[in-house]
Amino acid sequence: MVQELERKRQSTQFPETAPAANPVFFRTYSRRTKAGLRETWDEVCDRTLQGIIDLGKLRPEEIAILENMQRNLKALPSGRWLWVGGTDWIAKPKNFSGAYNCTSTNLEDWNAFGLMMDLAMMGCGTGAIIEPQYINQLPAIRNYLNVTVSGEIGSTSPELRHEYTQTNIEGHKVTIRVGDSREGWVESYQSLLELSTDERFSTEVKIVVDLSDVRQAGETLNGFGGVANPVKLPGLYQSCASILNKAVGRQLNSVECCLLIDQAAVTIVAGNIRRSAGIRQFISDDQLGATAKDNLWQQDKNGNWRIDPERDALRMANHTRVFHRKPTLEECVDAVRKQYYSGEGAIQWAGEAVARSNCDLLPTQALKVDFLKSYEQGTAKQWLQAHYPYLDAKELEHRLARHGLNPCGEIIGSNFHCNLGEVHLNQIDPHNYQEQEEAFTAGALSVAALLNHKFLEPRYQESRELDPIVGVSFTGLFDFFVHAFGVDWLRWWEEGRPTTTQGLQFKHEEAKYLSFWKDTVHRVVWEYCDRHNLKRPNRCTTVQPSGTKALLTGASSGWHPPKAQRFIRRITFGKNDPVALACIDYGYNVIPSQSDKDEQGNLLNDPFDARVSEWLVEIPVAVSWANLPGADKIDVSQFSVLAQFDFVLQVQQHYVTHNTSATLELRSDEIESLGQRIYEAIKNDQGYISAALLARFDDLQSFPRLPFEPIDKTTYELLTQDVKARRKTDDFCAVLSRYDLGELSEAGPSGCDSDKCMFPDQQPMS
Repeated sequence: MVQELERKRQSTQFPETAPAANPVFFRTYSRRTKAGLRETWDEVCDRTLQGIIDLGKLRPEEIAILENMQRNLKALPSGRWLWVGGTDWIAKPKNFSGAYNCTSTNLEDWNAFGLMMDLAMMGCGTGAIIEPQYINQLPAIRNYLNVTVSGEIGSTSPELRHEYTQTNIEGHKVTIRVGDSREGWVESYQSLLELSTDERFSTEVKIVVDLSDVRQAGETLNGFGGVANPVKLPGLYQSCASILNKAVGRQLNSVECCLLIDQAAVTIVAGNIRRSAGIRQFISDDQLGATAKDNLWQQDKNGNWRIDPERDALRMANHTRVFHRKPTLEECVDAVRKQYYSGEGAIQWAGEAVARSNCDLLPTQALKVDFLKSYEQGTAKQWLQAHYPYLDAKELEHRLARHGLNPCGEIIGSNFHCNLGEVHLNQIDPHNYQEQEEAFTAGALSVAALLNHKFLEPRYQESRELDPIVGVSFTGLFDFFVHAFGVDWLRWWEEGRPTTTQGLQFKHEEAKYLSFWKDTVHRVVWEYCDRHNLKRPNRCTTVQPSGTKALLTGASSGWHPPKAQRFIRRITFGKNDPVALACIDYGYNVIPSQSDKDEQGNLLNDPFDARVSEWLVEIPVAVSWANLPGADKIDVSQFSVLAQFDFVLQVQQHYVTHNTSATLELRSDEIESLGQRIYEAIKNDQGYISAALLARFDDLQSFPRLPFEPIDKTTYELLTQDVKARRKTDDFCAVLSRYDLGELSEAGPSGCDSDKCMFPDQQPMS
């Protein structure tokens, strides 16, 4: 038995093109074993595969495909499932949501606020629709909340702590004794919000929040994994009270609702190392929402930057403007310009999202176009009633509300949960169609199994029954096509993907692959659902950003081109994190993060300086096709934004039935042309829903020590030689075990698997 365990611990070999795999895997996906060690890749596979097999009641032939594809890193379940799949924790119905990357909730009652905090505490990405049709259902704020926080965290001995929150009301005095559990935190937060509209009170409510029962920072979180970090909890209640008190006598506005959600997110984020995964959807004519983050950073007369403390929490999520009519050309160009300079202000065309979410009722392009005309005219409900009179009122309402997005925008629906499987195309032979079919079959099975979950929360279970959805994604598409088509395909990209004879042939071949994969996914999911008496999802394919899982195989994220053929990849850890210490012994360089500065604001250089709190591990990386003859002559960082947009629409049309998560990189002279192209895509019903935009760092350089730094071949080879010279062992797992005492500081991946969450917050450089 000991020999077998040792064999497993030494058997995992991540691809040579994935030098960041070990640090990322052991930081993000590896749990503690009963022996106190971190799981190897094989042990993670043992746990997560058994969880899917048990939940999905899979056949032997399905199990064989799933196991082969996952163990060989060709198709993986979601990042959330890699963390919790197969655990006792996820088998409990109250924790089912913790298996899902993506959620969206309509913000229509106080329960929705509590649900979103609960979801975030389970690692889910949270979307919130903060449109008038929902937030106008919230009651007006009637009571002024006078909040005092008492009790020292951890002062109650463990055996005497209450698990759930206890609320005691005596006249106009309320005591909230916060329970020592996820549910306890959520109950206390929601109780405070509800007190602001409680009709039992007439004026001021004096509230004492007692934190005595809450466990101290660093104590183990049993079941979920990781450790407690209540450092921000005491500030949550007074921050929320301050927001609510400003609205006494009226309903909350959209930004105040957003702030209440984001204050909870600030409390949850562990150690401020990982960004929260969130999106907030505001209606297009909501000027408060559109300008919520304007001038968030403010400069004093000495040139020093500070953040507006009352709006600081807004950084916890992306903001999107939802258009229920087609935006004008001017609105599209203005939105692109704002995103270029601030990273905010994305446009979502809701009509396309709702149409795609009802693709079972709109099987032809002609029907879809006719529906979109009615949607823009505000008569979509009447259109559906006329064409499908059998739809009852509940289903009709749900179908028209399916424009909710998850944080990275790749899933569409209403009050939904979605789980994402992912195929690593960079690991797959472009000429081996059987392998491709098996990989997408594995991806489909890994997500279809979770359709067996029944949620305790009625709004989520009702949505699942009306609109079950899954998402099979891929990463490394760019790498796959380079291997399939060669350097000529790269040259065509360099030219802007023009509609030449060769270009049309490339597009034809791209479409064949994409359509084959999409058809495979839908066939497998639908056959599985029919066999298990589950309602078929009407849309099953998507492309997620894949910022973290892509590093396990060295894939170019999602559909995106890589930053360069060769680059330095910087990954954030807490100072003295065991994985980071193992990285040093493994030969990687470590530097302080962007946030570590001296008294004059200069970046620190010594990672062991007492003032340093975070480390960046620097890893030289080369894409799998870096040495392809002729590839070095093409600068992928110069690919135009219109070429990127063209590729996104190709993926959107031929593979994706939800939405394609896209971060389009542009330069200032491309603002007008991209705005024009987005306008045309929406106007001509070409499948556009939304996209994120990011200024090219060589065009609008704002930050040092970025997650990616392009380097040339000579520099890459020198850095790689340096790594090997410093390396003390080839067994990363063994060296990690020497440092690895105590619990993990972070508990699995965030809900949003996106490179966007790895960039620093948008702070100008002085």
